[in-house]
Amino acid sequence: MAPPLAVVGPAVTAPSFRTAMPCRPWPRKLPSWRRAARPNDEDYYLIDAEESIGDGFSFSGGKYGEGPSKSDEWFAQGKMVNAYPVYGDKGKAKDPFFGLTMGSGSQPSDEVFRWFCVEAGSSSNPTVLLIHGLPSQAYSYRNVLPILSDKYRAIAFDWLGFGFSDKPQPKYGFDYTLDEYTASLESLVNAVAPDKMSIVVQGYFAPVAVKYASEHQDKLNHLVLVNPPITDKHVKLPSTLASFSNFLLGEIFSQDPLRASDKVLTSCGPYMMKEEDAMVYRRPYLVSGSSGFALNAISKAMKKDLKAYIESMRSVLGSDSWKTKTTICWGMRDRWLSYDGVEEFFGRLNQKIVELPMAGHHVQEDRGEELGSIIKTILR
Repeated sequence: MAPPLAVVGPAVTAPSFRTAMPCRPWPRKLPSWRRAARPNDEDYYLIDAEESIGDGFSFSGGKYGEGPSKSDEWFAQGKMVNAYPVYGDKGKAKDPFFGLTMGSGSQPSDEVFRWFCVEAGSSSNPTVLLIHGLPSQAYSYRNVLPILSDKYRAIAFDWLGFGFSDKPQPKYGFDYTLDEYTASLESLVNAVAPDKMSIVVQGYFAPVAVKYASEHQDKLNHLVLVNPPITDKHVKLPSTLASFSNFLLGEIFSQDPLRASDKVLTSCGPYMMKEEDAMVYRRPYLVSGSSGFALNAISKAMKKDLKAYIESMRSVLGSDSWKTKTTICWGMRDRWLSYDGVEEFFGRLNQKIVELPMAGHHVQEDRGEELGSIIKTILR
């Protein structure tokens, strides 16, 4: 039986959010960058909320305010887990522009980082680790978790720099390099799933998970890759993500909640997201600048090292030493990663591909229940 998750105390308090305005009836067109495809309408939009005209701190489609919210409810389902030691002792993190001491959200933990994890299912069931992509949160698996929970112990977590997990200022305990993410994943796995498990990983963190898996095949039952970057066409970040790595402008763009959440989600797939869900993704960027600095840092790291990591992933998956059962799930309406060459590559390796015709890049967000059912079929 797997041990329970280690909980850090005292509990972190989650900021409250609520939707301020009612939804306007369909149909209605939004600016082009907020449009996304529906199954029967190529030009329909994603977030089902009107332009906010309320008072207070407002954004298109919602308001940061008091009262219960999806963000509060999600936080209440999770636990904080200690994993991966903070390196060095460089004192209090400071703003890179003005040298001012930053708030608690940007400061490293005392000794070990805190990760936000949500678990569903009995601890006596086989473990499945659900890993989100860039940029996203464990919240994206909210509709997958209950589907898996009757047969599996499913665990979704926020990477460092995302969601409710720690977001240290770069150069103050964590630099957001891909090598650090690989090492930190090993530490987290040891904390939450010390026995054998299966891994489901989506998007741009797939090469990190594969690098970890290549060194720990003895721990893996199955690996499920969801829209992973794998071909030569995938080695460059899409412009929406690459903009966060630009000098100066990247720092500015990554602090904008609508660019860092809404625009990113609408640019890569045909999502049908409710406003209350969109506010969960905006939340980290609304309450602290630490999320923006983290996004800027990981985008720079991806821009620098993604090509090498993809080449390594191809080499691992194609090697004779790779014995782990591997399945690929692909959202066919992915606007970031082309399907060209994907079927050919995995076909040569006799690895099964499951196509999801109506899903985009973040498959678990777009078609969570469908993906959950597919994962259950793959793992059984």
